[in-house]
Amino acid sequence: MITVSVIVPAYNEEKTILSVLQRIREQRIEGVTLEVVVVDDGSIDQTGPLLEAHPELHDRLIRQANGGKGSAVRAGMKAASGDYILFQDADLEYDPAEYGRLLMPVLRFNADLVMGSRFVAPEYTRVYYFWHRVGNDVITLIFNIFNNTTFTDIYSCYLMFRRPLVDPDGLISNGWEQQAEILSRAVAAGTIYYEVPISYHGRTYAEGKKIRAHHALAVIAMILRRWLGRMFGR
Repeated sequence: MITVSVIVPAYNEEKTILSVLQRIREQRIEGVTLEVVVVDDGSIDQTGPLLEAHPELHDRLIRQANGGKGSAVRAGMKAASGDYILFQDADLEYDPAEYGRLLMPVLRFNADLVMGSRFVAPEYTRVYYFWHRVGNDVITLIFNIFNNTTFTDIYSCYLMFRRPLVDPDGLISNGWEQQAEILSRAVAAGTIYYEVPISYHGRTYAEGKKIRAHHALAVIAMILRRWLGRMFGR
């Protein structure tokens, strides 16, 4: 039996937070226990009260002043106790029904890290912004060049890795580039990586999507920074 700590950072997600957590609780995967860690990052809507009213939907609830998604991710990682960590956005872009796919390489091949890819034959994917796809392709290519890997989608939400591979106290970023830092550190510390296809129901900006084109610059800078750190033993 392995335990997966599902970290759910949430900021003003009153419309979807309970649905996401209910879907997580519905998952049944033989040989796997899910630990649900929710971090309310200073929400000013009803997200916090809804979470407190439904303790059956989470194992650990952290409420903190707003510090951004990166801060919430770090807090969740510190509170997690599972063998693996898996990130889950609090909106409905990614479906917890995909957990079985993500865990297959762990259960069958003892994977250190599994990335869900929206570009490897998913059952469906919502058509979204052209330049988002171009930006994703660019940062994924740069990551692969500097890490000698063959990922197709490094900015999918569904990143799962052995918890000891990444020390949250060692993370230096709080912005969108944090995922690149976490992935870089996990790849450097692990040896067995897999990708699996996942479906995607993306949001438009009007529906709440937050990432912008300029965030790619910070991601690229972080990839290069971690590569240099690895080269010089830092």
